[in-house]
Amino acid sequence: MSRLTPLGERAPKRQKRVHLTSESFKNGVFLAPMVRSGALPTRLTALKHGASLVWGPEIVDKAILHAERVVDPHTGVVSYNGKTRAIFTTHPIEKPYLIYQIGSASPDLAVQAAKAVLQDVSGVDLNCGCPKPFSTHSGMGAALLTNPDLLCAILTALRRELPPEITVSAKIRLLPTQEETKKLVERIVGTGVSALTVHCRTRNMRPREAALVGRLREIVDFVEGLGVDIAVIENGDCKGWEDAKRVKKLTGASSVMIATAAESNPTCFSSTPLMDVETTLIPSYLRLSRYLDNHWALTKFCVSQFKAPRTERSKTEAHQFKTDIVAAKGYDELTQLVGEWTGEREFADIVSAIEGRRPRPLTIDDLDADEPGAPAMQGSDVDDAWEEKRLLSTPSERPNPEPPTSCAPLGPSTLLRMPLPAMITGSDAITPSPTPRALSPLRSCARGKFHVP
Repeated sequence: MSRLTPLGERAPKRQKRVHLTSESFKNGVFLAPMVRSGALPTRLTALKHGASLVWGPEIVDKAILHAERVVDPHTGVVSYNGKTRAIFTTHPIEKPYLIYQIGSASPDLAVQAAKAVLQDVSGVDLNCGCPKPFSTHSGMGAALLTNPDLLCAILTALRRELPPEITVSAKIRLLPTQEETKKLVERIVGTGVSALTVHCRTRNMRPREAALVGRLREIVDFVEGLGVDIAVIENGDCKGWEDAKRVKKLTGASSVMIATAAESNPTCFSSTPLMDVETTLIPSYLRLSRYLDNHWALTKFCVSQFKAPRTERSKTEAHQFKTDIVAAKGYDELTQLVGEWTGEREFADIVSAIEGRRPRPLTIDDLDADEPGAPAMQGSDVDDAWEEKRLLSTPSERPNPEPPTSCAPLGPSTLLRMPLPAMITGSDAITPSPTPRALSPLRSCARGKFHVP
């Protein structure tokens, strides 16, 4: 096929990504790791609409070690199957952009888990931020924040044992004070990681509380002062591609990671995200999910979270649309809503969009409010400046995280970390989250929909 433009000039050659480097984590907007919500169809949709990189959901180290890798000869989907279901699914089309996140409290197990999926991912990320008890009681997630020796031992082992073309990164939360956070960050960057994501909330803060975005600027400057060339990625309260410019300018971060907004609308990585998702996104997402053989309960959960401004349907109609989907027991019951099941065509469109990607760096205005010649702050600008200053400090009611326990060892796992086999429990430990259940759109919003490490 000719690569000539209508003017007879040769079109610019598409950039070929060989493997990720530290530069790959700069000037981008990324999909955050989300249990359940970070399913394969969501990641592919995010890539189609402009996500620079995508993180898979956290997978506990031992869960993947007992999985069997199976490739679907028709779709090419790669599944790591447990006794009862797929623990992790991916596709070669996303490999150049896929970061696999591990939940671990053991250097040896983390390395084994990473090596188990090496052929299907481009990077490995250590979850150091999940505040949920099912993770912290085993010494994983946010428990690592108060056990920096173990945290750094895992990262050091991953970097030492994995091939150089596989990036190693970590995702943490803010500690209660800047000094504590900087001490931890200094140790982490010394392990050889390519990137560090900072979720701008402390361990005990919840998603409904505003992220402490203003605290990140000092941390970014601190890392630059160390003379280490790694990317610092902001996570927390970014609404989309355009909003990422504001966050990047405020924090000085290398890139921005999106969770909640992407769960609601995975097209938010576009400068013009889709509206009226009941007609523009959900039907195609369902067709794609069926074609990829995505678990129905997982698909239903993801779709129940989708929302965007509406111009075509009323709130009542949109609610009824989702209610019908949630009530369905399988894909076949939705033919009347979806129409023709053209999942193969939906997937082909995604492949074409990903293969035709062009570099799209996240750039911001160079003008800062405190530059000479900038207009003085007046009225609401003063209030905004005060609010930004308030966000620089941790809320006083947020105590330090509890210290590590004997369940967070530096070495072999304890008996408390040993998962029960599937023959006893009747199900596989896919991730630390519960098995997806049918939720109504309203109930799912009232509950904690997902957790962001």
